Amino acid sequence: MKLYIKQKLFSFKDKYQIFDADDNVLFDIDNKLINYGTNYLHINDKNQVEQFLIKRKYTFMIAKYEIYYSNNLFATVSQEIAYFTRKVSIESNYGDFEIQGDLISREYKITKSRQYFGSIHKKWNPWGDGFELDIPDDGKPGIFCALVIAIDNCLHTDK
Repeated sequence: MKLYIKQKLFSFKDKYQIFDADDNVLFDIDNKLINYGTNYLHINDKNQVEQFLIKRKYTFMIAKYEIYYSNNLFATVSQEIAYFTRKVSIESNYGDFEIQGDLISREYKITKSRQYFGSIHKKWNPWGDGFELDIPDDGKPGIFCALVIAIDNCLHTDK
């Protein structure tokens, strides 16, 4: 299954939409800055029902994001300190996730318990960042999209 993430460039806050191959909107992702130090990304389905919540945790020197699914902590995505490269770790109660590939170029794949979970490829988009996601047909598109958004924010958002 192919999905496409398009980030809105001309927006005062992070705003993404995720489309299927037929250009139907599957998810809207909207940033809510509640107060200083609390930043939320809401992932809503096409009916605007929240499916996932990504919460930025402010830590010293590294970025950290928590992903909530049905009000339960699903995973934590953390930037690791590394020389000459960027690394991210994913801690989850639902299996071991690993990232392989080039995070900076946004060309990587994610495995769960050593099984292919999906891959991401940067796509040129004149209106903002664009990504193509490849997910197995029996995969979990919402979970994969939440991981990709958290990873991207962890690596490419100013601290």
